[in-house]
Amino acid sequence: MGKTLVDIKRTLDANIGKRITIKANGGRRKTVERSGLLEETYPSVFIIKLDEEQNAFERVSYSYTDVLTETVQLTVCEDESPTAVEVE
Repeated sequence: MGKTLVDIKRTLDANIGKRITIKANGGRRKTVERSGLLEETYPSVFIIKLDEEQNAFERVSYSYTDVLTETVQLTVCEDESPTAVEVE
């Protein structure tokens, strides 16, 4: 798959409403892992509605550039099965 911002946005557009797991750089050698539903995509950012029982806040947003530079790694879960699709 080509690695451009347009490709990343198209991939996420096709997966709106699906469960997604995020691994994000938290700074100072920390990695933050969260999961939730891909709620909406916008021209520059995408919104993930986080699982309420695991997180103190409801939603988080990231830019497509974060995915392109691998600051954020996304895994889209297909139909709640153990197999996952990596978003590059």
